[in-house]
Amino acid sequence: MSKHTLDRILQSQGFGTRKFCLRLVEDGEVSINGEVIADKRLYLETEGLRFTVYGEEWLYREHIYIALNKPADYECSRKPSHHPGVLSLLPEQFSLRDVQPVGRLDHDTTGMLLMSDDGAFIHAQSSPKRHIPKVYVATTQEAVTPALISQLLKGVKLHDEPAPLSAIVCEQLDTHRLQIVLEQGKYHQVKRMLAAAENHCTALRRSQIGELKLEALNLAEGQWCYLTEAQLSQLVSGS
Repeated sequence: MSKHTLDRILQSQGFGTRKFCLRLVEDGEVSINGEVIADKRLYLETEGLRFTVYGEEWLYREHIYIALNKPADYECSRKPSHHPGVLSLLPEQFSLRDVQPVGRLDHDTTGMLLMSDDGAFIHAQSSPKRHIPKVYVATTQEAVTPALISQLLKGVKLHDEPAPLSAIVCEQLDTHRLQIVLEQGKYHQVKRMLAAAENHCTALRRSQIGELKLEALNLAEGQWCYLTEAQLSQLVSGS
């Protein structure tokens, strides 16, 4: 546990510069347990601290770990160029805390996107050495065939890869949809693998990372949630 002054706590949680956070307290915009706090240098235990800013309650979090059900036509970038950025779907404070996507989904790819301000977590989740499986549902232009499934499991050669890339699991869902499980996380990997197998991906959705399923989070497109310790352990262990 740690103790910090109220202004520094507010700053750490993304409410603005220290000067702005001092002003928030001075203006009576911060309360704890229903009581407006006037002492901007009040020392508080951060563990389990709940406070209200502009009438909205917040829980102090040293780091933020969230899952977003990403809609289509959003870019996984802090500086988007052609479409809105995924950070526009989150509270403004998250941007000020330097919350960023863990890896990237193409602007037209939907589904589970992890986001955090914890650099060590982002690195661990993004590292290919961790072999964390990711599950995708791909819609194909041409019909799914046993030959296509076999080819994706055996491996396909991509132009800029030294060795063929293969799916861990690949299953047909219906005539034009398949579920594919990958560990590598290469650039546009599902789309490029399907193209190399002489098909074409018309829609792509990430449904699972490790053992954490998007369906279990019950998020509509564009919605997000904080991840619990139990859910984080599903991501870290992949089991």
